This record gives sequence, structure tokens and C-alpha cells, in this order.
Amino acid sequence: LESAETINETIEETTEESKEVKVYFFRGEGCSHCDEAEAWFQSIEEEYGSYFEIVDYETWYNQENAELMQQVAKARNEDASGVPDIIIGKQSWNGFTQSYGEEMISRIKSEYETDVKDRYDIMKLLPELSKEKEASTASDVIALIVILLVFGGICFGVYKARKKTK
Repeated sequence: LESAETINETIEETTEESKEVKVYFFRGEGCSHCDEAEAWFQSIEEEYGSYFEIVDYETWYNQENAELMQQVAKARNEDASGVPDIIIGKQSWNGFTQSYGEEMISRIKSEYETDVKDRYDIMKLLPELSKEKEASTASDVIALIVILLVFGGICFGVYKARKKTK
């Protein structure tokens, strides 16, 4: 049996872990710019590591991750033009240069200060976006069926009318 103190510590750890900002990092194995971005994130780990968590997706050798990168880009109305593609909250950076550093740190801190339940997280929105697409597709199919039935009814009516006049 766990003590109340142990349970409270577990809850605090869970809350603290979930407070970390997710940094989505789409990269290619062997990409020099990706390696530079990864090294930069490691260099800020000591000072800012408690603020963020890297969620890493290798896209050059993993087809599922490459497709996910395409879906994320489409959902964000962006082009998945290459790696690294780094997403923090509503902001993204394609490619990497050291000059992005201060802006990324600022975005991480800003997201960290935002209540976890109010944060923008593109990965949580993807299932909703696909449900919207499925609902749209279903309504398109229903509309097509209705159109075909109406057209079929008109054709049948014309056929019957012609048959009566003969």
C-alpha cells in the first residue's frame, strides 16, 4: 500500500512532467542542420530543461513519421518543405540557425507559463481535424446519393411519360 505522502509525490511529479512544453522536432538522420538543432537543444538543457520535452520524429527513414510531418504541415496550412521542422505551440521553424535560439527559448517560456489545458498542441488537434474531414466526406457521399436518387427519379418520370405518349 502506498502512503498518502507517496501518492502526493507521484501526483506532483505527474503534474510537473505534464507542465513541460512539448517541442515537436521533425528531423532527418544525417541532416547537418538537424544535428545542429539537436546540439543547440542539448546546450540549453541545463538552464531550460525543466521547461520542455523534445518529441522527436525521424522522417528520412521512417515513413510513418514522414506522413505525420505532412499531416501536421497541412493542418498548420504550411508546406513540409524539409527538416528540421520544429514546432513549439503555435509557432514553427523550418531549418535551423543559432539566431532562432532566443525566439525558441522565449516561446518555450511563454508556453510554459500558459496553463497546460489552454496550450495549443497540434498533435492533439490532428484527430479532430481528421474527424472533421471524415464528417465532410460522409456528408459528400450522402449528397451524391441524394443527387443520384433525384436524377434517377427524373429519368424514370421521363421514361414513363414517353411510354404513355406512344
